[in-house]
Amino acid sequence: MRLAVFALPLLLAAPPALGSEAATAVDGRALSLLWGLPFLGVLLSIALMPLIAGRIWHHHYGKIAAGWAVLFLAPYALAFGPEAAWEEFTHVLVQEYLPFIALLLALYTTGGGVLLRGTLVGTPAANTALLAAGTALASVMGTTGASMVLIRPVLRANAFRRRKTHTFVFFIFLVSNIGGSLTPLGDPPLYLGFLKGVSFFWPTTHLFAEFLFCTVVLLALYYVLDHVAWARERPAPPETTAREGLRIEGRVNLVLLGAVLAVVLGMGFAPMREVSVLGQPVGLERLLGMAAFLVITLLSVRLTPAALREANGFAWGAMAEVAKLFAAIFVTMAPVIAILRAGREGAAASLVALTSTAEGQPIPAVYFWLTGALSSFLDNAPTYLVFFNLAGGDPGHLMTQGALTLAAISCGAVFMGANSYIGNAPNFMVKAIVEEQGVRMPSFFGYCAWAAAVLIPLFVLVTLLFF
Repeated sequence: MRLAVFALPLLLAAPPALGSEAATAVDGRALSLLWGLPFLGVLLSIALMPLIAGRIWHHHYGKIAAGWAVLFLAPYALAFGPEAAWEEFTHVLVQEYLPFIALLLALYTTGGGVLLRGTLVGTPAANTALLAAGTALASVMGTTGASMVLIRPVLRANAFRRRKTHTFVFFIFLVSNIGGSLTPLGDPPLYLGFLKGVSFFWPTTHLFAEFLFCTVVLLALYYVLDHVAWARERPAPPETTAREGLRIEGRVNLVLLGAVLAVVLGMGFAPMREVSVLGQPVGLERLLGMAAFLVITLLSVRLTPAALREANGFAWGAMAEVAKLFAAIFVTMAPVIAILRAGREGAAASLVALTSTAEGQPIPAVYFWLTGALSSFLDNAPTYLVFFNLAGGDPGHLMTQGALTLAAISCGAVFMGANSYIGNAPNFMVKAIVEEQGVRMPSFFGYCAWAAAVLIPLFVLVTLLFF
């Protein structure tokens, strides 16, 4: 057993000679695909343990996730040195995880402080209207912001329904993913493109047809499914003494939500000098942004009455679950992203080679499916960046002559984040909130089956029509 532990890093290092280089020089060219096994372990734990060992998972998911992170970092330290492992860990922590979790915390807290009062009855027409409204809002306040604002009203509207799982699955499809495709505020991949030089309204003008097609098809399909479920169930709407008009409470949180979006946009428009944090160079604007997100979170907690959050069904459990699981996901997927970044010099060279013809011309359909397939399980933001650079990385060219390729990359990253619970952060958060309210959601593989049945045929049509 001990021999296997010490031999594993040597097996994983490819080529071994690169392991002797300085820690900071280790990159995707030095890694084989076997380094993705801990990431696969995290995915399988999320998918299978709630089914086969639900009690253990519920009480110890944080420890299990941390264990997979250690199973990557420990062999990595043995293969490339402790300095390289520390460098990798601090890079993920400072450059990726902390900014991600600070933003998510601010959106979760402010969104959970907005309460939509009034008579909301989850009829097929009302549910479809709520999904349409959330889809429209997602490009303005981000997929996470729109999801956090609307998921609780949808839960309350459907509290009397028995057949309602499909409503939350389509909520993830539309509000948590496809709705965020029209501006850089909508989804992190498009924001990275904006930081790289893609103009703010480029997605609005170049992705609108794809967005509209997917939205109309999914809303129509949802309405039919919900109408059939309603007819079979014949639910009795909740009795009310009088119908109340809709009104919003906790409006201060809408202002704070606007402040979050302003901070995100400001970090892109106002780059500042770099400072060192745990040895990692970080733009001062990013540190100030994280501090602003924490201040906004505290203001939301302070200014929102506890009774309002209680009426909204707000709890911190979903946020804690996302924070713990995504910490392990970010750490263990680091080598997979590094291999992809290595392009034709890495272990995924055969995959990368599919993106262009023998003459070197890009194939938009392949960019769409490869970016999307990887975004289904990896963080869609760095995946977008990998293929953006693979397509040349010149925003001027990609917005004009390469517009079809950039549209394919953008749609793949944003749309196909809906293919699994971990494809986009709000997916898992919506699942956690819904389950926290006592509503059963599909398992990891069950949700993927929904995506395979509904989204994959839709994306085939998108490919034929647009790419």
